Amino acid sequence: MQLTLYFREYCSLCHDMLAQLRPWQQHYGFAIDVVDVDADPVLEERFNELVPVLMDGELEICHWHLDEARLAAHLEQRPAAQGSEIS
Repeated sequence: MQLTLYFREYCSLCHDMLAQLRPWQQHYGFAIDVVDVDADPVLEERFNELVPVLMDGELEICHWHLDEARLAAHLEQRPAAQGSEIS
């Protein structure tokens, strides 16, 4: 599984969300594709004030802050999920 984090280099919320995702990534084994929205005018227009935005394909999991409950629910419903939770 690969999640996408729409990101801005100068955004402290973006760096916070990426850091908060690392333990989840280690536990569940998903990849994180970090995409700088400022590098693409289409993405900048789409996500502008929402960054950071965590997506699985076209499904938004959360934006601004990591919603751990929503991420856990999303990961648990995925076929590759092992059914365990982060403690």
